[in-house]
Amino acid sequence: MTENVSRRSFLTGAIASTAAFQIVRPELVRGAGDEKLKSGLVGCGGRGTQAIENVLTGCPNVEIVALADIFEDRLEGSLRKLKQLKPELSDRVKVDAEHRFTGFDAYKKLIASDIDIVMLATPPGYRPIHFEAAIEARKHVFCEKPFGTDPVNVRRFMAAAQKSRELKLTVKSGAQRRSQKYYLDNYKRVQDGEIGDISALYAYWEGTPVLQFNGPTFPPNHKRDPKWSDMEFQNRGWYSFVWICGDQIVEQHLHNIDVCNWFMGTHPAEVVASGGAAWRPRQEEYGNIYDHICSDFVYPNGVHLSSRCRQYRTPTAENISERIVGTKGAIDTSGWREAARALNPYVQEHIDMIDSILGKGPYINESMAVAESTMTAIMGRESAYSGQKLTWDMMMDSKLNLLPKSFDYNASIPVPPLPVPGEYKFV
Repeated sequence: MTENVSRRSFLTGAIASTAAFQIVRPELVRGAGDEKLKSGLVGCGGRGTQAIENVLTGCPNVEIVALADIFEDRLEGSLRKLKQLKPELSDRVKVDAEHRFTGFDAYKKLIASDIDIVMLATPPGYRPIHFEAAIEARKHVFCEKPFGTDPVNVRRFMAAAQKSRELKLTVKSGAQRRSQKYYLDNYKRVQDGEIGDISALYAYWEGTPVLQFNGPTFPPNHKRDPKWSDMEFQNRGWYSFVWICGDQIVEQHLHNIDVCNWFMGTHPAEVVASGGAAWRPRQEEYGNIYDHICSDFVYPNGVHLSSRCRQYRTPTAENISERIVGTKGAIDTSGWREAARALNPYVQEHIDMIDSILGKGPYINESMAVAESTMTAIMGRESAYSGQKLTWDMMMDSKLNLLPKSFDYNASIPVPPLPVPGEYKFV
């Protein structure tokens, strides 16, 4: 399923020639006025359904013409919600029966249909497989974060990212802070030297647990339905399992880590981290992820990033922000929520994507940058799990591949025990 790509191949920039590739619709690479664009969604859960509403809200020339999910009930639930939107949005949801794809190969059928943009919003374990297929088909991509859950498959994503840039395809990430005016203004302050040279960074995602066992996909007692196989159970309760979620530091805290990498202009060189599960019960619904991780990342120039993420039961203090300290001052981003109410970055990111595709704005391809942030977060997780100091080169050489050997509704997927530092082995 995966292809190991060596660290050296990325450092040298050696990739297969794209000279023989033919863009399916060359006019959609850059500059096609206000042409109608057709989009399809892979992953019809809450985030994917919301992403459709966001793109329809911000981009009147976009139509949704295809949906794909491994579960039919999730796909149909998404359609029902979309049809309840105000008419100026719901009228542009034109998904006929022939373009409602289900199954583990549903993404292939959607990508092969007549669409211009593929929106990827499945749980992140699938992201490298789906992204690679979309780029091979020469599609523009909206790609939810993170971009994978293990080093082998993030490197697979990186290889496709390089190809997407060679093809001049637009790739917009779900790291919406990159489209939020509040963050862009603060980024400019850093670039203009207002706070001097960055001397330290702090990143926080301290909040409450994700309510993964609520809603129609779980029985009323929030327990596993006895009829479910391991595969179905772990996909429906995906946030609890490392292979499909990546743990909190990868799935959520990536937002804050990505801001720090963005402002620094690079990724850390090494990390030492610690963490554990303080309150999560040892029950199968709670899987094998930690509920807190603290990391000390070090960038190549010696600047440290102190990173803290945790999901504790209420009541607990909450802090989702970053602090960038410079030699002349500091930036505290705790005001991002209020700023987002004035201009929704979840809508703005889609506007930016469409403007990039049509040549009405700057070209955007965030695939490699956010892939590096994903690898950074995985590096922190693996250091906490193993108790080891890890380096970027170790991640780029790692053989860790968490994906199941095959994807089948009846597949048996044993859940590894909660990682114990000193016993857990990084490979």
